[in-house]
Amino acid sequence: MSKKAIVSLLILSMIAVACATEEAVEEVAVEEEHDHSDESTLDEVKERGFLKCGISTGATGFSEQADDGSFGGFDVDFCYAVAAAVFGDYSKVEFKQLTSAERFTSLAAGEVDVLFRNTTWTQSRDTELGNDFGPTTYFDGQQLLGRKADGITESSTLADIDGLRVCTNAGTTTEKNITEGAGLAGATIELVTVEAFAEAVDKFIAGECDIITTDGSALVGRRAVNDALNDWVIFPTSPISKEPLGPTYRSNDSAWADVVNWTVYATIIADEYGVTSANVDSVDTDALPELGRLFGANDGELQTKMGLDADAFYNVIKQVGNYDQIYSRNLNPLGLFREGGANDRWTNGGLIYACLLYTSPSPRD
Repeated sequence: MSKKAIVSLLILSMIAVACATEEAVEEVAVEEEHDHSDESTLDEVKERGFLKCGISTGATGFSEQADDGSFGGFDVDFCYAVAAAVFGDYSKVEFKQLTSAERFTSLAAGEVDVLFRNTTWTQSRDTELGNDFGPTTYFDGQQLLGRKADGITESSTLADIDGLRVCTNAGTTTEKNITEGAGLAGATIELVTVEAFAEAVDKFIAGECDIITTDGSALVGRRAVNDALNDWVIFPTSPISKEPLGPTYRSNDSAWADVVNWTVYATIIADEYGVTSANVDSVDTDALPELGRLFGANDGELQTKMGLDADAFYNVIKQVGNYDQIYSRNLNPLGLFREGGANDRWTNGGLIYACLLYTSPSPRD
């Protein structure tokens, strides 16, 4: 072999080693960049500088995208609330719209930090999918929607859908409930499943479905937007299932769970005291020590022990509002009201209830 050939081989070898070394360094860097196994989601969110929140692809009153690209709705506001608690700035959130089929995969993969996506808390989702659930933010129930022109009334039952085509989301509790419920009622149905509920509504409008079914709140929202002829009927009066909706996050992450849970509770506690975004600055925290602790104004606050600023929950109420404000501005326009229902305050016979900050007595005892 000539000297020239030997030199060429040596140069090629050196280049190969250099490239391999660079690739190895890049691989290590990538691994280090994504290796958060020892971190809480809270640490990751802080390090990233914004919250990644999973919401639906469109649910009237719960998550909607405006023409300018901004998002609004009941679920969206709770995403904003978590961002306000973590960063002191509600706007530090990135929304990811997810179908029913995508949501749990996206959460497990770390593509989102939390779901506020009209997701029902069930035993199977809690135990089999590696999820944990936070406080229920909306107590819902599954109902059906049909046309008056087809003989459907508010007093119709599952037995009345025998032989009809029913559209709903695939892979949801809704699909399972209607399949089992129709069978128990002796009704044979043709089930048509879709990825996004908007597709079900489109099929219903086009006459490709006789009935659509999902959570009652979603049906109310769709009827408010689409029923120009006032021909749509929601039935039966009593829902066919329980659908407790609330935040969902990855299992075994207590620090992050505490942040999400207590953000929700903070909105409820403020509502119980009548504290809103408009009057939070005038709260007498000496006379109301529980609120003083909640807003970080008094000794004994626990937010700093949670990895948040002392005024984290003050920021939630100031920037986003209390539970009633979140509910009223998003759902009242649809005809969904708290009074007398499951989503009323516990003091009014509803189910919306927050835990105490301490075990000592409070003015609400």
